Amino acid sequence: MMKLRRGDILLIGIVLLCAIIFIIIRAFPNEVSDESHSKIATITVDGKIYRTVELTAEPQEIKVQTEDGHYNLLKVHDHGIEMIDADCPDKVCLTFGFITNPSQTIVCLPHRILVEIENTNPMDQGDDLDAVVK
Repeated sequence: MMKLRRGDILLIGIVLLCAIIFIIIRAFPNEVSDESHSKIATITVDGKIYRTVELTAEPQEIKVQTEDGHYNLLKVHDHGIEMIDADCPDKVCLTFGFITNPSQTIVCLPHRILVEIENTNPMDQGDDLDAVVK
């Protein structure tokens, strides 16, 4: 049987302490930093900015009225946005679902409406790799 030396016990203790600190940090995320990562949605109609809205947890509805008299209804909630109603014939814009990330969009082609999420946090520019091709 191998005898543990004082240095071995010290090294094991340091490794265990680091592991415990890491687990505690991962278990309790910093809620303050989540609020600083605010996102906004930019709504454009026919290539022109119609409105920008902050994506908050509180629900709110936004009615987008086009010059032709058509409408789309957007709902902001849970720090995201979704299209919940439209009077376009195909209603494909309703299938985009609830979006929360800056890489996601909602498009209504018949009404020429585009909803894009933008991240206002300068530290997170979204430069992550999507794919690697060889």
